[in-house]
Amino acid sequence: MSTNERIDDLHGPGKVSTVFLIDDDPSARRGLARLIQAAGYAVTTFGSAQEFLASGLNDAPGCMVLDIRMPELSGLDLQEQLLRADYSMPIIFITGHGDIPMSVQAMKRGAIDFLPKPVEREQLLGAIRQALEKDQVARSARDESRELQDRLQLLKTREHEVMSFVIAGFLNKQIAGELGITEATVKVHRARLMDKLRVTSVAELVTLAQKAGIPAAKPAAP
Repeated sequence: MSTNERIDDLHGPGKVSTVFLIDDDPSARRGLARLIQAAGYAVTTFGSAQEFLASGLNDAPGCMVLDIRMPELSGLDLQEQLLRADYSMPIIFITGHGDIPMSVQAMKRGAIDFLPKPVEREQLLGAIRQALEKDQVARSARDESRELQDRLQLLKTREHEVMSFVIAGFLNKQIAGELGITEATVKVHRARLMDKLRVTSVAELVTLAQKAGIPAAKPAAP
């Protein structure tokens, strides 16, 4: 891995989006790194897919510019390994030997683009912009989902039950009847769950529940 092309340790790969360039051709790697850096992007280079895997940066924020034909572990092999491990870093493939079946296979697996060498500057930079935007959107969604799950874990069993009735449109009196508790107790549970979930209205609670995939309760069978 190149050290002089790495982003400043002050920021670190966990905080700044980085273009991870993987190509076994040193000359091509240097040229592409200079091009990407000149456009204002942080770039870290690797001479092989194995070197990238050993770095532990598989899930760092950013995207990958990946040569498709490399010894031992090809670009397609690396893409397959990352998919199996549930890593979703966007990939831009580059190749001097690519063919249509390869590009179709790469794109079906979610590659952003498949660019022939020598790479056109604007094509590459456009693909990088698209890839970094896609990564940012995906990470924001995952962060929101994790934060939501953390809040939901604060709820006690009874609070979960009350919430399922609230989002179904039940009144406090009806919820009390369904759960066999007093209306005053329902109000306490309702206030606590709203506070823990940091929502101030039923509409907000319904939206939160929908995002989390929480089903609304149904009345007990008579």
